[in-house]
Amino acid sequence: MPFTGKATYSAGSTLPEIADDVSDIVSIVSPYETPLLDHLGDPARAASSTYHEWLEDSLIPNMDVINDTVMTDPANKTTITMTNGSRFRVGDQIRPHGSLEILYVTNVTNNVITVTRGYGATPKTAIANGQTLHIIGNAALEGDDAPLTRFTSRVRKGNWTQIFVSTVRVSGSDLAVRKLAVSDELDYQKQERLREMLRDLESTVLCGRSPLMSPEGSSTVRRTMMGILPSITTNVFKPSVGGFPNDTALTEAQLNLAMRRIWEGSSARVDTIVVGGFQKRRINGFIASGARNINGRETTYRDLVSVYESDFGVCRIILSRSLPADSVLLLDSSRVSVMPLNGRHFHYKPLATTGDYEAGEVIGEYTVELRNEIAHGIITGLDAS
Repeated sequence: MPFTGKATYSAGSTLPEIADDVSDIVSIVSPYETPLLDHLGDPARAASSTYHEWLEDSLIPNMDVINDTVMTDPANKTTITMTNGSRFRVGDQIRPHGSLEILYVTNVTNNVITVTRGYGATPKTAIANGQTLHIIGNAALEGDDAPLTRFTSRVRKGNWTQIFVSTVRVSGSDLAVRKLAVSDELDYQKQERLREMLRDLESTVLCGRSPLMSPEGSSTVRRTMMGILPSITTNVFKPSVGGFPNDTALTEAQLNLAMRRIWEGSSARVDTIVVGGFQKRRINGFIASGARNINGRETTYRDLVSVYESDFGVCRIILSRSLPADSVLLLDSSRVSVMPLNGRHFHYKPLATTGDYEAGEVIGEYTVELRNEIAHGIITGLDAS
């Protein structure tokens, strides 16, 4: 016998007696993660001025580069023009990069040093313009007068703060009606705008730039911070430039060489590698599938590198959408801080209203402190597709 009772399909889902079935969860698909900010964590202190400054210092370098175009008889040349002659003193033992020969400095005049070749019966080797000379150490004469004082000067570095703001405005009626999945529309809008601003903060910390004119800001110039990428000028590695391997597809040899060069030029140890999706897959590819041992009972295939460990640092790999696709960022995270201006962390500020609505703005002011840019590096110019 056919069923003759009332059914939902015959009553229709739009009739008044049928309640709407709507989930109480609002799903957001837009990217709003901030992996680098999460990795760096909260700063130890806040900035106290719109121009935040810090001090940096360095030791007197113990190496220099030959800047001499006259290289007749390079295996016996005894007067060498250097880039920075003030780094050398009489009594220094120096070693050319890649050589076992020891040179002994007998005189320094401006940028020209005079040396004894093959000191201590070491084998003489040809030197070349652009080659690095390493200062091993200085020997003083017994009973001699004190040498001239040498020192380095501390340098003040700084960055400008940047204001992030987004307005929220909700009508009285919108606040009064009962909503699906949202109990307070004003609070919901605050959270949405905050997610957007945190996303923008991470992008700015990585890629932002300060204006060339009036960086302090004015009635027509918006004050912006200098991000990490444009702040790094020393350790910028590009395929086929400066002896860097000529391979536009990221390789482990390139990554390891970049970390070694940062280590050679500073006391830093890179502990963070920031990459986009394409370069992350390149790093995952360092693990050759043919070299893996897979248990027959294993049902999960893993093709993931979360930590890269080399002789020059143990690095956590951060996947960020904000980094340019052709770049790999190498950081010593102990020298990076993202900080708010004192009392200006992200917060909601109610605004005066002139009508039937509630209004306010989510506002914050932040800067990034990147100490010792020589402690960080970037590989750029890689394939991105």
